[in-house]
Amino acid sequence: MNTVDKLLSALGFDTKLKEDLWTKEHTYNGIGEHCFKKWVANILPSELLTRSVKDAVNSIVTLCECHTFYDRFPNIINSPDYGNNWGRSGNYIEINNRAIAEMYGNECRNGILSSIKILPAIPPSAGSWANCVILSQIFPNIYGDGYNKGPFEENSIYGIKFGGKYSKNIICEDIEEIISAEEQFKAFNDLAHFRGIKTGFRIVISEGQMKVSTGENSDIPFNWDNYEHQELFINECVKLMKLGFEAMYIDSAKHIGGFECENYTGVGRLPNYHQMQYILNEIRSRTGSFTISFVGEKSSGDFERYKNLGLTSGTAFVDANDFNSVKYWAEKMKYSREYAPGIEVSNDNDPGGASYEERLNRIRASLFASEYPSDKLPSFMQMHDIFPLRYDTNTHHLMMTNPSYSTDGTPESHFENLFTKEDGRNYNHKVGEIFAHALCH
Repeated sequence: MNTVDKLLSALGFDTKLKEDLWTKEHTYNGIGEHCFKKWVANILPSELLTRSVKDAVNSIVTLCECHTFYDRFPNIINSPDYGNNWGRSGNYIEINNRAIAEMYGNECRNGILSSIKILPAIPPSAGSWANCVILSQIFPNIYGDGYNKGPFEENSIYGIKFGGKYSKNIICEDIEEIISAEEQFKAFNDLAHFRGIKTGFRIVISEGQMKVSTGENSDIPFNWDNYEHQELFINECVKLMKLGFEAMYIDSAKHIGGFECENYTGVGRLPNYHQMQYILNEIRSRTGSFTISFVGEKSSGDFERYKNLGLTSGTAFVDANDFNSVKYWAEKMKYSREYAPGIEVSNDNDPGGASYEERLNRIRASLFASEYPSDKLPSFMQMHDIFPLRYDTNTHHLMMTNPSYSTDGTPESHFENLFTKEDGRNYNHKVGEIFAHALCH
């Protein structure tokens, strides 16, 4: 039994699939000869998040780019093939899977199920570049994992623990005896790959933001000089890559080896340069995969430094508000096929002040500012850039805290109130129009 069937069975559903009428009524298509590329838009996220996982799987197979409808989910799903260097021009979309987790009272759980439900609304990859979903949380956060707190109580996603399995915010523990946490991630990845989307995860590397859990002690400070800790870091990343993830967004990567640390805001030491070279090479080697994309936060400027480190791309080099500048750098870097600097629609520190039109213009620049689609620079955006958040919060706030916006203690209320309403639907429609044209670009 494949992991998608196993997940459906564990949740009490049968595994026979059928076309989803709601999906057909909200389907957007690529333009012209790319009309076979489909996703849902002109929607509110709550319309997806309040559906069942079975509805989500039906929706995903309804959106299939092929001409055959699968009434059974295929047993073998391969990641979409964009070559070994796909990450150099990839479009990365970070989804805060903790923020869209199910909030029951003060409990936070099942973020992986919500991530599956949101997949139909993520545009598929284009002909010349791949879309890649980055999940914000995989590992337990140090304080308050499995719980939501008040909107101004710290519950940072940037502090994580290795060796303590995976986050209670994310994994569906109620069915773990039937389908393991690893298999739940595999099911998510298979469904994303079926949609033609790559997947990855965010990781921190600041020593003071990581702890190690053992059978005897769950709060051992992480130490980059400790060989066992380094091995644990590598092996945890390798395990995830073997479950189908192909990208790793590395927080604070710009400052690896003590580089330009006057602007470093992380807590604790970072690995040295040659140590990080070794770590990235080992992850590739131990997985036996050379398609992995390593994205470094703000790792751009000294291009050779980051290319030789083993990174595929770096963020925040080119101003996404300046279409001509983006096009200039796309032309300048078009012969660099292993590494390129990237542009941001927004990042995880986004305070949320940009207007809808400014965000739309940044998306246009990130997708269209190159002479040929294959010359596109890598680009980065957040969940908020596709599904606008409510006005009194922002991306960074939800990375640092984990509030529930439920008014009655139910997850349905949280989903409804986390995002904007009809203006957000209209914005999502405009994003859909941009991607419809970009997929044939």
